[in-house]
Amino acid sequence: MVSKRVAALERRLGVRLIERTTRRIRLTEAALRLVDKLRSARRLIAEAQQEASEGAVQLRGKLRLAFPAAMGRMWLAAMLPDFLARYPDLEVEVDYAERFVDLVAEGYDAAVRVGVLADNRLIARRLCDHRRILCASPGYLERRGIPQAPAEIAAHACLGFTGYASYPEWRLSDGKRRETVEVRGALRANDTAALLEAARADVGILGVGECIVARDLAAGTLVRVLPEWSFDTEAGIHIVRPSARLAPARTTAFAEWIIERFTPAPPWDARLSGEG
Repeated sequence: MVSKRVAALERRLGVRLIERTTRRIRLTEAALRLVDKLRSARRLIAEAQQEASEGAVQLRGKLRLAFPAAMGRMWLAAMLPDFLARYPDLEVEVDYAERFVDLVAEGYDAAVRVGVLADNRLIARRLCDHRRILCASPGYLERRGIPQAPAEIAAHACLGFTGYASYPEWRLSDGKRRETVEVRGALRANDTAALLEAARADVGILGVGECIVARDLAAGTLVRVLPEWSFDTEAGIHIVRPSARLAPARTTAFAEWIIERFTPAPPWDARLSGEG
């Protein structure tokens, strides 16, 4: 059986591996080189398996994360040093972008996502609710007047975020009624931070996530417009992972850490989170 296997290997490789005589059998030079390479390969495979096994239980290596651009820079970036201090052997690489990255195809370990989840390949945990509200600067409202109903929004300068699927329509709800307003304005962009700066500068009314304007609302640089109305979406902020099965310890640690940081409330809700 061994002779047949060796002969089959020689035919496949196209080279003689064993010199046979009536008195002895010896490996050819090609066979000796092959054995040396195979021993090295076996050692590398064993090391790789050991490293993978350790990575499943030890908090080391690189963690690739995807954060929403505006909310990530405003809130999550300030929280990350705590995570790094807790797990000093980890390396963290963060992609800040408004787009939803493909965690599986692009090789991310986890992501924080704002909105409605549609990818059922992912394991998701809701961190908190997310509301998109209307706001503007006191200076703008003093100059242009305060809308009293959603229909009046159409006559105002509105700051358009082109990343919303429904843009230029704003679909609003007060919990009982729903109204759709087609908005217009001199400025539209795909960057929430840029539109926030424009709202502070009295340019127009902004429809935006509550977390983005929490500090401005507290400081009075922006105020709510039509406070009983918000965008009509059942959205949330989630931590998502490709799979919970056989997940590396570093991914599980990040998920547990961020859930802890959003309990009992998100960091921008100072009334409940305990932050001033």
